[in-house]
Amino acid sequence: MVKHSRRRTRRRLMAEINVVPYIDVMLVLLVIFMVTAPLITSGVKISLPQVKTGAITGPATESVVITVDQFGDYYIDIGAEKNQPASDQILYDRLRVVLEYQPDTPILVRGDNSVDYGRVVRAMAIAQKAGAPEVGLITVPPERREP
Repeated sequence: MVKHSRRRTRRRLMAEINVVPYIDVMLVLLVIFMVTAPLITSGVKISLPQVKTGAITGPATESVVITVDQFGDYYIDIGAEKNQPASDQILYDRLRVVLEYQPDTPILVRGDNSVDYGRVVRAMAIAQKAGAPEVGLITVPPERREP
């Protein structure tokens, strides 16, 4: 008796990766980043100090201070009408004039503790729109706060 040996046909291994699930995940991440990217970049640019605490050292040029009082009115410490409330347009115009002559002038915003945060951010945005190189916030250390 002759035995016939059956040849086993070896199946070739498939060395392909199914990339469809990876493409689905990638597209979902792409959509998430496309939606969140405009939200991240629409903030107001400010220069934050690199130290935990300490006083700001005085710059070579005088800084301009914008004050936002408890009612949300703006005051700017330049011009003849320092004690008069300024509208958004007046604030922009005055800052623009100062920054045309002294472009490196830092702008500082001092907001009342009870004022709406949006008004302080609006003042910072106006200063940035006027061409301010740096916009900072003035705060009082907790030890110095008045009761």
